[in-house]
Amino acid sequence: MCKKVLKIVGIIAAVAAVAAGVFFAVKKIKEKKAAEAGDEENYVSCSCCEAE
Repeated sequence: MCKKVLKIVGIIAAVAAVAAGVFFAVKKIKEKKAAEAGDEENYVSCSCCEAE
């Protein structure tokens, strides 16, 4: 009985670890894409280029 409970708890812990790994991976990818999209906002134009 005790081994069965420990096995179930182990499975739940493994599933939770996988879910946490996927969550952090998706979060990191979203942050990276947001940083790439933010590059256009921080663009400073040069007045010498606009004179043409």
